[in-house]
Amino acid sequence: MAEVITMPRLSDTMTEGKVAKWHKKVGDKVKEGDILAEIETDKAVQDFESEVEGTLLYVGVEEGNAAAVDSVLAIIGNEGEDISGLTGGAAATAASGSEEKKSEEEVKTENESTSVEQTSAEVPAGVEVITMPRLSDTMTEGKVAKWHKNIGDTVKEGDLLAEIETDKAVQDFESEFNGVLLKQGVEEGGAAPVDTVLAIIGPAGTDVSGVGAAKPAASSSEKPTEQKSEVKTEEKAVPSASASSSDRVAISPLAKKMAQDKGVDIHSVQGSGENGRIVKKDIENYQPSAKPASSAPSASPVAAQVALSFIQGEDTETPNSQVRNIIAKRLSESKFSAPHYYLMVEINMDKAIEARKEINSLPDTKISFNDMIIKATAIALRKHPQVNSSWAGDKIIHRGNINIGVAVAIPDGLVVPVLKNTDQMNYTQISAAVKDMAGRAKSKGLKANEMEGSTFSISNLGMFGIETFTSIINQPNSAILSVGAIIEKPIVKNGQIVVGNIMKLSLACDHRVVDGATGAQFLQTLKTYLESPLTLLL
Repeated sequence: MAEVITMPRLSDTMTEGKVAKWHKKVGDKVKEGDILAEIETDKAVQDFESEVEGTLLYVGVEEGNAAAVDSVLAIIGNEGEDISGLTGGAAATAASGSEEKKSEEEVKTENESTSVEQTSAEVPAGVEVITMPRLSDTMTEGKVAKWHKNIGDTVKEGDLLAEIETDKAVQDFESEFNGVLLKQGVEEGGAAPVDTVLAIIGPAGTDVSGVGAAKPAASSSEKPTEQKSEVKTEEKAVPSASASSSDRVAISPLAKKMAQDKGVDIHSVQGSGENGRIVKKDIENYQPSAKPASSAPSASPVAAQVALSFIQGEDTETPNSQVRNIIAKRLSESKFSAPHYYLMVEINMDKAIEARKEINSLPDTKISFNDMIIKATAIALRKHPQVNSSWAGDKIIHRGNINIGVAVAIPDGLVVPVLKNTDQMNYTQISAAVKDMAGRAKSKGLKANEMEGSTFSISNLGMFGIETFTSIINQPNSAILSVGAIIEKPIVKNGQIVVGNIMKLSLACDHRVVDGATGAQFLQTLKTYLESPLTLLL
C-alpha cells in the first residue's frame, strides 16, 4: 500500500522546507534508509532519509521549490500502484514528473477543504446551512459575541441572527433566509474558523443532527485546544466552589469560566438563556448581597475581564478575546519579520501651544495637540512618499492616498481606526473624526472597513505622562510615529536658558522600505511643521 511522505519539520522554528536536491526520481526503487532528498530549512540543509521501502511513485515538490511542513513531499508504494486517490485523481501526470504536479496538489487541497461541503447531499429540502462569514479581509475566525435567536425561534430574512466579533470589530450578522433556527454551530462566547457551520435554518421539526457533521469536526481541529482544556478545567474547578449541591447546572462554557474566575457560585445564579441556561451576561450582572461593590455589573465582556480582582496566592485565567489574539499575532509577525529601527527627535511646542489657543478661541472649535500632530504628519507624508509605502516581498507599493491610522486604547487592547485621505482634511474634520471613531471603538461600534487601508500610524501616550516610547509597526505600514507628553523643561534659546515646552517623537521604520536618511528627513519636516505651525499653510 502506498505511503504518503510529508514535508518533515526538521527544526523547532521550521514552517516550510525547500527541496535543494532530489536523490531519487519517479520510478526509482527506494529502500529504508536511502537518502530521498536534501531539504533546506530555515537553519540548514539536511539529508532526508526514507523510512519505507518501495518505488517512488510521485514527487510533490519540484527540486528548488518550497512547501509547507506536513504538505505532500512524495508518495512511495508498489510499482504500477494506482495512487489517484492520494493525488487528486492525477496520478498519471504526477508519475510523469511534469510541472502539473503543483496543480494536482491544489486540486487535492481543494478537495480536502471542500470535502465538508459534500454533506450537502445530506441536507434535507428547505434547510439552509449558514457558515461563519468573512467580515474583513484579514479575518480567519469569528467569535459569537451574542446570539439574538435561540434554537426553535422563527427567523425571517433580515432578522439579526448574532453579533460576530472579528479581528477588528463586533458586527451584526443578519439572516438571509426564512425558517426556524434548528442548530447553533458555535456557542455564545465561542469562536470558529471562517466557513465552518455557524447555524442551520429550516422548517420546524426538521432533523438536522447529521447536517454539517464534517464541518464542526474541521472546526474543532483548527481551533486552539485551549477551549477544550478550559472546559475540562472548568468542569473540575467549578463544582469545588459549589460543593453544597451535586445538581447539574446548565451553563455556557464562557459563563462557567467567568464564574470560576470571579468566584461565583453558579448554583446561586438565575439563568436568562434558553431553558434557564446561564450565559455570560448573567455572570456579569450577578451581584451577591455579601459583596455588592466587587460584583458590580460590567458594561461589557471586556470590562468583566479587566475588572477581575487580585486574590493573594491564587492565579486566575481569562480567555483571550479575538482582539487580543489578533494583536498578539499581528504584532509578533511585525516585530519578527520587519527589521525595525528607531529615530527620535525633540519638538519645541511653544508656538504650537499658542496656535492651538488661537484656533480654539474661534466659535464652535476645539482641537487637541493630537489633531495638530495628525495634520502635520499627513502633510509631511506628502513630501516624503517613501514613508507612505509598504513592503510586498519582491516590490514596494507606494500608496496613492495618505490614510493615517490612529491607535485607540480599548479595555482589551487597542484598535487602529483610519482617517482616509487625512492630508485633505482640516483641523475641525480631523478632530470630529477622531472623537467619533475613538468613542465608537471603545463601545465596539466600529465597522471593519473603518480599520482597514491605513498607510501610516500614530500612537500617542502623552496623555498618560509618558515622555518617550517606541511602537511596533502596524503592518502593512512601513512606519509608526510614537508621541510623548509635552513637558516643561529648561532649554537654550538665543544663548539663554529658558523654560520651554518639549515633546519627544519616536519614529519606528521598516528598514526594508525606509532608509535611515529618509526617515530622518521626514522627522525633520515634521519638526518644522510643529515648531512653526504657519508653515502648514504654505
